[in-house]
Amino acid sequence: MNTSFGRLLSDSAILVADGGLGTSLFALGMPPGACPELLNVERPEMVVEAHSGFLEAGCDIVLTNTFGANRRRLVLHGLQDRVAELNLAAVTLLRQLTDRLERPMAVAGSVGPTGDLLAPLGPLEHDAAVEVFREQIGALVRGGVDVVWIETMSSREELEAAYEAARCFRTPVVATMSFDTHGRTMMGFRPEQLAAWSRDQAFVPAAVGANCGVGAGDVVLAVSELAEAGPGTAIVAKANCGLPAYTEGHLAYPHGPETMPVYVDLAIRAGARLIGACCGSGPRHIAAIREAVDCRRSSERVTREEIARRLPHAPRPSRPATAQRGRRRRVAWA
Repeated sequence: MNTSFGRLLSDSAILVADGGLGTSLFALGMPPGACPELLNVERPEMVVEAHSGFLEAGCDIVLTNTFGANRRRLVLHGLQDRVAELNLAAVTLLRQLTDRLERPMAVAGSVGPTGDLLAPLGPLEHDAAVEVFREQIGALVRGGVDVVWIETMSSREELEAAYEAARCFRTPVVATMSFDTHGRTMMGFRPEQLAAWSRDQAFVPAAVGANCGVGAGDVVLAVSELAEAGPGTAIVAKANCGLPAYTEGHLAYPHGPETMPVYVDLAIRAGARLIGACCGSGPRHIAAIREAVDCRRSSERVTREEIARRLPHAPRPSRPATAQRGRRRRVAWA
């Protein structure tokens, strides 16, 4: 069952979003370097299986397999002329799953960065970026998403281009950024600046927040700073599971499902109303988030000291997966 995103948000104190789609796809056999979005048409059963794990875990919001399905990213695979096809296929696959469920659900159209720096720091001009995002978002909206989900942004310029494109359509918009560099994005944008940006919009986003990053503690801290600054809308927390390391030929993340109850408790008390996970998380993480949300009790405002004590930085791996961190700028949900 699908419902309007606005109604779902107004009817629920806390909503559970899905986890790391790329993590699930890799676990199901997607080879490194593959184009995840191409699986929507060449291996749809793999994408369906990945989504199904999160749906069975009890999430309320599930994101399409379209994080890198914009023209600037698809050109790396020679797929730049298949933007509409890949985005429409992703929504269709997910709709077929959610339409069978009896509980209210929201299908979110995932929109990630272009991978290019915008002017004045890079070659991509604002108007060109808007057109890149408009092409992708238009396909997602035609496919029938309930909300456009802009995620893992690092710069204000790219966030604004994506949001401008999204506002061309009558669909709610969520916007999240990755505060992964000492409490700021890679481009120096701070949570309080995101809050001010949100308040300044003529059409305030349905939600803003933090995703990915370097672990749950940093995301919760960013959420707390967002809430203190007052974005004028709901707040999202979608943390990754720490910095990965290669162990026996596989990526291993330090934060397992057992960390999720603490993460949920602190995120809610920091001000989050939409809580999910990102890189390194699978269905077991989301099931733990679902249970923690359903059993929540504490309502005291969280402090920075408690965040640092209960969600300390995970030890940096002896063999950091730097290649994975770089690739995350492209696939983010790995």
